[in-house]
Order: sequence, then C-alpha cells, then structure tokens
Amino acid sequence: MPLALPATAVDAVHRLDWTAAPMRLMMVEKPGCQWCAAWRAEIGPGYATTPTGRTAPLLVVDMDGPYPDGLALDRRAWLTPTFILLRRGQEIGRIEGYPGADRFYPALAGLLAHEDRR
Repeated sequence: MPLALPATAVDAVHRLDWTAAPMRLMMVEKPGCQWCAAWRAEIGPGYATTPTGRTAPLLVVDMDGPYPDGLALDRRAWLTPTFILLRRGQEIGRIEGYPGADRFYPALAGLLAHEDRR
C-alpha cells in the first residue's frame, strides 16, 4: 500500500505557485522502485515536519511525467529516486538514488548549503 505523503500534486495542475514555497524538493519516482519505497518508509513520514521539509516541501513526479511547466533542469532524471532541489523551478542540485536514511539529510544539507553560498 502506498504511503500518503504531504506533497504537491503535479498531475492535477502543471503550474506551481513558487511564491508560496520558492524552494521545492522534487522526488522523481516510478512504480515498483524499491529504493523509492525505502525512502517513503524511512524518510517520508517525517519529512514535512523537519526544518528541511518546511524549507523545501516535497513535490513528487513520475519519471515519465507529467512535470510542472517551466522547470529548468540540468538533465532529465535517469534513475529513481532522483531528488532535485529547485528554487523557483531552477535546479540547484540533485541526489541520484537513495543513499539511505543516515546519508539522505546530510546530502540534502549539502545542496542547501551550496544554495546559501550563492
């Protein structure tokens, strides 16, 4: 049974309101991805309540789309999960694959720190 996560639904609306949340963490997934399921079980339930989750709310998209309009990505995701940190639709950085519960937040903190130095 899929875990319900507080995430922005893209399939209903292709445009995102970046003024409400200028940063987003886009998780690119596909059905049957065991690493996506691991992330959902280990990180997903508490992500939205963390400082990082409040700074960069989760946006989940299927690898095959639809993707929100107006994204500026460095390249298309080629494996799942891929986590892409976005500021107003512009890619800041990405985590390809799920590095495990003990490495996920440090990797994401590195992306956020890079953005802070800009």
